Amino acid sequence: MRIGAHVDQADPLAEAAARGAEAVQFFLTDPQKYNSPKPREDAALIRASEVDVYVHAPYIVNVASPNNRIRIPSRKLLMAHARAAAELGAKGLIVHGGHVGKGADLADGFTNWRKAFEYAESEGGLPLPILIENTAGGDNACARRFDDLARLWEAVGSFGAGFCLDTCHAFAGGEELPGIVDRVKAITGRIDLIHANDSKGGFDSGQDRHDNLGNGKIDPELVVAAIRASGAPAIVETPGGVEGQTADIALLRERAGN
Repeated sequence: MRIGAHVDQADPLAEAAARGAEAVQFFLTDPQKYNSPKPREDAALIRASEVDVYVHAPYIVNVASPNNRIRIPSRKLLMAHARAAAELGAKGLIVHGGHVGKGADLADGFTNWRKAFEYAESEGGLPLPILIENTAGGDNACARRFDDLARLWEAVGSFGAGFCLDTCHAFAGGEELPGIVDRVKAITGRIDLIHANDSKGGFDSGQDRHDNLGNGKIDPELVVAAIRASGAPAIVETPGGVEGQTADIALLRERAGN
């Protein structure tokens, strides 16, 4: 069981060492901009490290959007980040499920997701797994409610899409955490990564506000249970820097039996 944290991109291996983390996740660029990643001077060190690496795609990526000024750049950016992440030996590229916007037809979002994978195939294929993450907010989101997630998987499952389960997003998105792993696997057949986060917002609040384990509205034992049941590695995306995340990692190691 590999447990780690989302860290600053400048020196992820040093950040991992500071936390005693076996895995790290980081951005390659500003998550709010359409910037293509540049080659990293530490790429060889990252590839050779025993630390498991995950890359998070920019938040701005929304391949589900009906707006072609968002959707088309998002497809290209996703491909660029996938290639750059593969150069680092990353085990997966995490991307949010996206949304279609108020008043739009959610079915179009699922179709656009399929087209994103078709685009990737036309560009030579994805060099690493794309891990679609459930989201907390948005009434027209593709991966907030699990009934919608099932429709998304009908569109993309055949392309080998992976899944990242965020416990804060699920709770704030209105999905009960007890038994959540079985419910997800019944839809996706897999959970590749857990984002092990507490939630500042209440159940079904739609608020994407992470908290340290035991400080928010989620019983940490439910987070531990999800990790145990999934057998997946876990990344904490919690506040408090080195101190806060080290405590969260320690809690998960102690209670999940690592």
